[in-house]
Amino acid sequence: QVQLIESGGGLVQAGGSLRLSCAASERTLDLGHLVMGWFRQAPGKDGEFVAAVRWSDGMAYYSDFVEGRFTISRDNAKYGMNLQMNSLKAEDTGVYYCASGTFGYGRQSGDYFYGSEYQYWGQGTQVTVSS
Repeated sequence: QVQLIESGGGLVQAGGSLRLSCAASERTLDLGHLVMGWFRQAPGKDGEFVAAVRWSDGMAYYSDFVEGRFTISRDNAKYGMNLQMNSLKAEDTGVYYCASGTFGYGRQSGDYFYGSEYQYWGQGTQVTVSS
């Protein structure tokens, strides 16, 4: 069972930056079809997709509300990923969750946006942006 461990959350003022990291407890066997993603949940709201990275080629995918501000990248040494968050806004506040999943042949990149498609999840890390 793969365990995902997030780190890097905290309190920051609006306009500031944070860097989240996610490390896997072990190497996923099927790196060729691995996708890792970040999701977040704000108080009183449903969870939402933030960003994802496809392990095979490093292709990144972003939600509209973080495009241009956040950057997701693989961390080959930790079989994990990072999320650099710049120009943070109060509405970015929430618990950020790391997720990983295997997306086999025939799966489309549009599937990466749905939390139900991922098999493993971290415990979450709190990000609070003060206005």
